[in-house]
Amino acid sequence: MSTYMIEPGAKLADRYRLDHVVSETSGATRWKATDETLARPVGVWTFQPGFPRASEVVRAARATSRIPDARVTQVFDADDTAPLPYVVEEWVIGSSLADLIAQGPLEPERAAGLVAEAAEAIAAAHAGGLYHLCLSPGKLMWSSGGAVKVTGIGVDAALVGAQAANPAAADAQGLGNLLYAALTGYWPGGARDGLPAAPEGPGGPYQPEQITPNATEPLASITTRAAMPYLAGHLVPGPPIASPAEFSAAMADVPRFIPLPATPTEAIPEPEPGTSRRTGELESGPRRSGRSASGPRASERRPPARAQARSERPQDPLRKIITGVVAAAVFLVVVVGAWIIGTEMRPGGGDQPDTEQSPEASDGPELQALTPVGADGFDPFGDGSEHGDNAVRAIDGEDSGEPWNSEGYDDPLADLGKPGVGLIVDLGSSQEVHEVVLSMPSNDYPVQIRVGEDPASVTDQASLDAALPVAAEATASGPGNTVTIEGGAAGRYVLVWFTQPPMDGDKYRAALTEIEILGAG
Repeated sequence: MSTYMIEPGAKLADRYRLDHVVSETSGATRWKATDETLARPVGVWTFQPGFPRASEVVRAARATSRIPDARVTQVFDADDTAPLPYVVEEWVIGSSLADLIAQGPLEPERAAGLVAEAAEAIAAAHAGGLYHLCLSPGKLMWSSGGAVKVTGIGVDAALVGAQAANPAAADAQGLGNLLYAALTGYWPGGARDGLPAAPEGPGGPYQPEQITPNATEPLASITTRAAMPYLAGHLVPGPPIASPAEFSAAMADVPRFIPLPATPTEAIPEPEPGTSRRTGELESGPRRSGRSASGPRASERRPPARAQARSERPQDPLRKIITGVVAAAVFLVVVVGAWIIGTEMRPGGGDQPDTEQSPEASDGPELQALTPVGADGFDPFGDGSEHGDNAVRAIDGEDSGEPWNSEGYDDPLADLGKPGVGLIVDLGSSQEVHEVVLSMPSNDYPVQIRVGEDPASVTDQASLDAALPVAAEATASGPGNTVTIEGGAAGRYVLVWFTQPPMDGDKYRAALTEIEILGAG
């Protein structure tokens, strides 16, 4: 019997009923199935005839079953001697990291809690000689039972034949990528599992703190040292994080808690009497008290809210009817009262319809604030570094906060043969920009607003003018300088370009406290 011939309803080992195909990977098929002996859902891998790594996958699955960590997906059965080799795994019901991020980037403590637990699980696997090598947002699960689960350890690498010269470093980088995604909502290096690719500057993906204020220290430093180890010791202090154990150690003192799960898309099956709700297996002894590696103590779980408890009580039908009538009457009174008040406040006491429009309604496009996805220092005519690690300060929404500033120069830029330095903001996609509001710490000095698409192509003045043409010029100082771009300018990148930075102490230095970009709504 080949994988091609298998249809839903087929059974393996006279026990595992294949329900439907979940995914197919290079000659291997993953099914959602039912273990009819224990009446529980399971995941099953089957393989097409001639699949070269079936025995390797089965061996990896058996090794995974011996990892003593509840956060590693359990392997229940694996057989490569049957006519159709197979692997049977725990079916995790819950939300993946990709599902959680779909609701928005996670709060720092929640991101830290989720990824730190994954790091501990993978460190335990490494101690047993197993690696993941294929970490992605879909492989980290927050189960409906309240536990972190890492799927695919050992098995995923065997399925695709993944190898790494330094597997410990590869998994550390994978954990860094997971933390980057949890904090920012982007995946560094390209789109993955429904997450968009992280925005990139001339030096590669933006560091997490350049994208979001969620990336607080030390999380931002840990993320960069793991996900972008080539920047460690250069743009961030500390050595590269080279293993899951080092990642876990770095996260040990970071404040964290486990995020609330997204609403599961699948109902949780009721276990049979005498079985475990988490796995469906028969319970053979007293339950342990205290906290397991996979979740909080039972005493730490919150009881149902009072409102929820009240809603679960049966109600008398007559009481329901009376409650509904009273609610409808109150609603009607509120609506009528609001209409009367609104009519009296309208010019003419409601006798004439208000047909006048405000001047703004017909004067150009309606403007709205555009949300940046990142910011960076911009110095294509120097060493490329203009304190890009602090650029997020200019887009964090705090006019009174610490400013971004350029490097300090002993002489005016013109004397150094440098046409300017700047701060570049990435809008994520091409937008129509009409106004830029700049807040400066002090001093009057000229700035240019340049808008364009390809900052990486800038090598000289001509390519700067071509890639990021001047959209407006102004002399700015203090808070709230609005620079208007007549007719608007389209582009993904907005560059605040300083051609004559002022003196700041004994150095020439540009500074920007906050930038707000307004575009067509």
